[in-house]
Formats: sequence, structure tokens, C-alpha cells
Amino acid sequence: MPTSLAVMRMSAGQRDELVEHARDSTPNECCGYMRLSDGEVEELFRAENLRNSPYGYELDAKSLLRANELDDEGFGVAIYHSHPRSAAEPSQTDINLAQYPHWLQVIVTLAGRDDGPEVRAWRIEDGRVEEEDVVVE
Repeated sequence: MPTSLAVMRMSAGQRDELVEHARDSTPNECCGYMRLSDGEVEELFRAENLRNSPYGYELDAKSLLRANELDDEGFGVAIYHSHPRSAAEPSQTDINLAQYPHWLQVIVTLAGRDDGPEVRAWRIEDGRVEEEDVVVE
């Protein structure tokens, strides 16, 4: 596993909001995006998963446009989605579909964990996957 290059910080309430979205969408994947400032999550935005599938997600056009606008406005952007039945690690599909290498890819899983849900963050560029620390404050 590559070493962590940076840190994404979020509040416990924001983490709970991510987990709630994942639970609300089960058995399908949820998706959305986050506005960040200096690595800190400022706000989460739920999006519609156009695939409506337990095996993949597609952000609706309005949400993707707004995420691009946040990027243009100088904010950091993270796209999030859930893995209802697998680890919070990018699948090959996630890696292949990652189009914005400077955006974080955040994955939440509810599956197979005795200690509860897990949220992990990733940078994906040209097929390379590097994990970033997630600190819940």
C-alpha cells in the first residue's frame, strides 16, 4: 500500500452523514461530493446515483457541474461513494473512471467490519492509487 501523502479532516457529524447516506442507499451505492478548504471538509452534498446499482455509481450532471464550479472557485473537491458489500478501496472500475486526478475519491463501506463503517480517501491519477489519511475530529 502506498504511503499517505496528505490528510483530509472531517467532523464526526460529517462522517455520520456519509454513513447515513450509505445506509439510506443500501443495497445500492450512494454518491455525492464535498467542498474542502485546506483539506478540511466544509460541506457534503448528496447526489443522485444515475446507475441506481449496488455495483457502481454515476453522479448526476447537476452535481458534477456544481463540483466543477467549486473547483473553479478554488475549493478542494472530493467525490464520495459507498461500497455496500466490499472494502473501502477503489475497485478497478473506480480507478478506470477517475477523471479528476486532483479531486479526492472517498469511499465509505458498511460491509464486513466488526468495528463499524469505514471511510477512506484516495488520489487516483493515471491508474496510480495513493491513500490519504482521514482524520475525524
